[in-house]
This record gives sequence, structure tokens and C-alpha cells, in this order.
Amino acid sequence: MMLRFIAALILGAILGIERELVGKGEAGVRTEMLVAGGAAMFAMIGITLPYIVSAGTGNLTDVIARNSGFLTVIANVVVGIGFLGAGIIVKSGERPRGLTTAALVWATAALGVLIGIGLIPFAMTAAVLIALLLYLLRKTNIQKEPEIDQESI
Repeated sequence: MMLRFIAALILGAILGIERELVGKGEAGVRTEMLVAGGAAMFAMIGITLPYIVSAGTGNLTDVIARNSGFLTVIANVVVGIGFLGAGIIVKSGERPRGLTTAALVWATAALGVLIGIGLIPFAMTAAVLIALLLYLLRKTNIQKEPEIDQESI
């Protein structure tokens, strides 16, 4: 579990570094680390609960068959992160700002869940691809400041 938690913190930090490097401090290294680490912990709680509940009875199969509710712990990570992401999005003028950062928080939570359930190689590959895409698409999608019409001033 500690290996999974540490892996989640590291991958969260990698994604957070990208946001800080481009000046999007709403969700930087610390936030992304907490999101990934927290999601990993909740995923580990969800997959460990049946073992804890059945420890006294020794009837793991029955506990799993009758109680799939432990999986809702993982499902509720998505809901909770949605609220966090909504707080990052701000409408500024004609355009909303913070959408990419909010989406990254959501993706970081997914990485944390992947790590929490033991899919570390997939999470590592996904984190590298996400960071690479954010970097490459930023280079090709730099928007110019709107030009001010001097006659209308």
C-alpha cells in the first residue's frame, strides 16, 4: 500500500509540475499530489474493505457477493473530484478559464485510482502521455492576446 501511495504522489507531482511551469497555479504540484494520493487511498480502502469486514467470519466470498457497496468508495472519488474541479473553473469575460486544469485534476484522480487498485504500469504510461499531450498541445495552441481597436477608444 505504501508503494502505491508513493507512486500516486510522484505521478501527481509530475502532472502538477506541468501546471506550475505554464503558470496555472490553481492546481499545481501540491494539489495534484493530494488528488492522486487521496484517490489512491480511497481506492485501496474500497478494495480492502471486504477483507476487513470478513476477517472475523472468514467468509470473504459471501461478503463480496452480498456487499458490492465497497466499490462505491471508488465511484464517489469521481463525484468529489467533480466538485473540486468545478471550483477551479471561473468565467472571465467571454470565456471560461481553468477548464484544462480542472480536467487535469479529474485525470489525476483517475491515475490515483488506477494506482490504488494496483495498475501502476498503466497509470505511469497514462501520466507520461497526459503530460506529453499537455506540453505538445500548449506549444501548438498558444492564443494571441486580442488586439485593441485604437479607433474605438
